[in-house]
Amino acid sequence: MITYFICFITIVSLVLADFYSLRYDDFDIQPLLENDRVLMGYAKCFLDQGPCTPEAKDFKKVIPEAVETTCIKCTTKQKSLIRTVIKKVMNNHPDIWDQLIEKYDKDKIYRKNFDNFINDTD
Repeated sequence: MITYFICFITIVSLVLADFYSLRYDDFDIQPLLENDRVLMGYAKCFLDQGPCTPEAKDFKKVIPEAVETTCIKCTTKQKSLIRTVIKKVMNNHPDIWDQLIEKYDKDKIYRKNFDNFINDTD
């Protein structure tokens, strides 16, 4: 019985290791969507132009890999949250969006796939 339990825990750990931390599945994006000051605080953090909250630091660490892999390690919920915030930045702050692209995909290697990711609805 213990052996089955250990095997189960190992399998679950391996599956979860393929995703970014689930603790951000329920991250409240409303302050980002409703308050430009908060949204710009995150953007400045990501652009190395301002301080980072603990959450922003965590997000910033995974941005390069998420862009490169079109968020392959993101959960479905995380993908939805990311798409919503990115669309807000794209629509309301295209200059900031251009700066983020320049920083994280300067050669526009991942642009087409990432655009498809943003417009996806899964």
